[in-house]
Amino acid sequence: MAHSPRGWTGARTPSGKKRVRQAERRAAINGPRVSKAKTLVSKAVKVAAGQAEGDATVALAEAYAALDKAAKAGAIHPNAAARRKSRLALKVGAALAGAAVQTGARATKTTGTAAAAKAAKARIAAGKAEKAKGAQTAAGKARAALAKAGRAEAEAARAKAAAAEVAPKARASRAKAAVPADAAAKAPATKAPAKAAAKPAAKAPAAKATTGKAPAKAAAKPAAKAPAAKATTGKAPAKKAPTKKPE
Repeated sequence: MAHSPRGWTGARTPSGKKRVRQAERRAAINGPRVSKAKTLVSKAVKVAAGQAEGDATVALAEAYAALDKAAKAGAIHPNAAARRKSRLALKVGAALAGAAVQTGARATKTTGTAAAAKAAKARIAAGKAEKAKGAQTAAGKARAALAKAGRAEAEAARAKAAAAEVAPKARASRAKAAVPADAAAKAPATKAPAKAAAKPAAKAPAAKATTGKAPAKAAAKPAAKAPAAKATTGKAPAKKAPTKKPE
């Protein structure tokens, strides 16, 4: 690596330096020719549009001459010169006819960004609407009419279904509203005795069941103890053998 940064970044070889000198000389010679041709072309369009004083025919001839000289010197390509002359003739003719033409080299902005976006959306929506219409023929119109009728029938069917669903709810609400207030107050009084009668009836069998089980347990206990007593009494008569005392 170099110990110090490179200070020269241009051409280093003799041929490279010569190309640099040639480019500078050609730019100095051809630049004014190209600039003059552009100026005369713009002037011819302005004169034809009435934005500048002069004769449109003379201005057009001067622009043609400047383009030819630039092409002959090699400042621009001959085909580019021919294309520019053709476009200039069309613009001058349109301007003389009274049409609005662009006089400058660059198009000037006439609308803002928001307005341009809105216009673009409107164009897209219009294009979609045209595509949705289909072919504007008798068959296309008939298909559109059938589709419209089908949509109307479907909407009517949905409306009927919604009405059928709402009708029972409306009837129930009307029936609730028609019940008198005193009848609603009497309803809980008639239900209360039924509950009171049901509770004792449910508790009575439970009491009987408990009383029926108690004697059974009492009878079972003596019966179980009696055989045990007999068994113990049967073993009582058995006597132990006498044991001799040691002398």
